Amino acid sequence: MIEVHELTKTFQDKKRGAFNAVDGVSFTARPGEVFGLLGPNGAGKTTLLRMLATILTPSSGTATIAGFDIGRQPQQVREHIGFLTGSAGLYERLTARETVAYFGDLQGLAPEERDRRIRSIFAALDMEEFADRRGDKLSTGQKQRVSIARAIIHEPPVLFFDEPTSGLDVIAARTVVRFIRRCRDEGRTVIFSTHIMSEVEALCDRIGVIYGGRLAAVGTLEELRAQTGQTAFESVFLRLIGEED
Repeated sequence: MIEVHELTKTFQDKKRGAFNAVDGVSFTARPGEVFGLLGPNGAGKTTLLRMLATILTPSSGTATIAGFDIGRQPQQVREHIGFLTGSAGLYERLTARETVAYFGDLQGLAPEERDRRIRSIFAALDMEEFADRRGDKLSTGQKQRVSIARAIIHEPPVLFFDEPTSGLDVIAARTVVRFIRRCRDEGRTVIFSTHIMSEVEALCDRIGVIYGGRLAAVGTLEELRAQTGQTAFESVFLRLIGEED
């Protein structure tokens, strides 16, 4: 479902000069798989996801999403993905229902089909209680559920989650985690970017450890433990990035 080949993004900085925020990253992610991108803040996770979502243009390398090339077929890529970040970015004067309906319209859904999907999604995410409440009256967790709904209204086969539980309380974060598991059960491909190790252990089928823009290792948790000779996940991570515990 996702094939990434030597993807690189170079930025210019007045102090540092040219530097690679993402440096030659390659990996694949399969249908029905949660692929975790684990790395500290500044490791290159967000830049990588933005390239895959066609928000940023790669400096070199390429990737295909659901069979479409991110460079040559960006519109088709966008039609097949949903993107969720830790920042909701909702228009505060629209209600939850109006927001999701607007994104359904942007995706070209017929009104009847759009409304059917809204009813189904709102029921699945327990959103009926605040469906007609304006964005400026919603809690952080409620805003994140609206963000999930608008990201999946077109039923994309590929989903990108960039630090989706950032700033959420335990109950709101659990809603996001539950939804990701549901996506996997439905056969969708999920790229889950985080720096929280417990989330990776709980959710991810395979893990890509990213550090300094490079992919240090890829594998299941058991494979990474065997590779490093460590048991505790924190020790596994530190060994992979060259920072001994």
